[in-house]
Amino acid sequence: MSRRAVALVVAAVALCVGCTSGSTPFARTTAGATPDGRSTTVSAPSSSTSGSVAPPTEQGRFTMAFAGDVHFMDQVGERLARDPATVFGADAAMLRGADLTMVNLETAITTGGDPQNKLFTFRAPPSALTALRDAGVDVATMANNHGADYGDAGLRDTFAAIASSHFPVLGIGPDADHAFAPYRTTLHGVKVAIFAADQVQDETTLPLFSAGPHKAGVANAYEPRLITAVRRSVAAGYVTVVYLHWGIEYRTCPSTDQTSLASALAAAGASAVIGTHAHVLQGAGWLPGGTYVAYGLGNYLWWRTFGNEQDDNGVLTLDFDHAQVVGARFAPSHLTDSGVSPPATGAERRRILAEWDADRRCTDLAATPPH
Repeated sequence: MSRRAVALVVAAVALCVGCTSGSTPFARTTAGATPDGRSTTVSAPSSSTSGSVAPPTEQGRFTMAFAGDVHFMDQVGERLARDPATVFGADAAMLRGADLTMVNLETAITTGGDPQNKLFTFRAPPSALTALRDAGVDVATMANNHGADYGDAGLRDTFAAIASSHFPVLGIGPDADHAFAPYRTTLHGVKVAIFAADQVQDETTLPLFSAGPHKAGVANAYEPRLITAVRRSVAAGYVTVVYLHWGIEYRTCPSTDQTSLASALAAAGASAVIGTHAHVLQGAGWLPGGTYVAYGLGNYLWWRTFGNEQDDNGVLTLDFDHAQVVGARFAPSHLTDSGVSPPATGAERRRILAEWDADRRCTDLAATPPH
């Protein structure tokens, strides 16, 4: 076996251990307090609230928080180089309140590799994973159109960084089995599984780097195995959540690909479907059967500001009562020149909340859970 093959096998084992076994160091069993001592009592930042808010400390009830796109280029990279523990700044307080917090990590984890033939290529050193953990993020997806920006060498570096960091990353792997593997944990006595996949049809990532039986890459959301995996997860007794990279850039309304996949995942039993990619907020709410869908959460930790709605984002916290999402709270934030998105206040907060609610109008989603 070649040295390259050995490296991929080692990374494959580490990735599998990190994402699929509830008994591994990556798994997180929450009952009153997290392993690092953080309280599981959810803070209540200024937010838009839909549905009844479940008491987060009761058995069977738990919270999950989601933010959008994160990467570490330019001024954010400079912050990372100075101190990974402080990259997110004031944002960290918004991320630490839930029982589990997840973001989309939109970058290759490498200092080498070969940039692909595309307009933007993103990469970050392994300390990016340290920054996520220190900010209160528990798991990230790399199933997106930038996870393979630095080719096969960048993928190998990414797998090695994930393995050495013991930070759980979904949606990418040395083969399809690992890319489609869920992160599993237990929250307040409830078994939870999270899947991630990429639905963005760019010219490089899905055509060249969709994970296959013997090919490294990202989980391709167009493959039927995503729906099959969710159905099996639900049948095995897991509350199942899916985080997707999807949508058409700069459009606040979901595409037909988005709505079709959301409906299929809901039919398979997913309790929540979360997404990002469009660089703007998209609509969120409940499907008639009770699945909560958030089509787009915007740019959260980003390398530049735009002076328009692309700077609007927020942290979405979902309240679960076992498999049901019974409440949703959106805490608006706004991207600054430093690359971070502190909580919005005053008129800016009211404007973003109105935008969040207005984006629901072009969806078939309800503002409150079905009764």
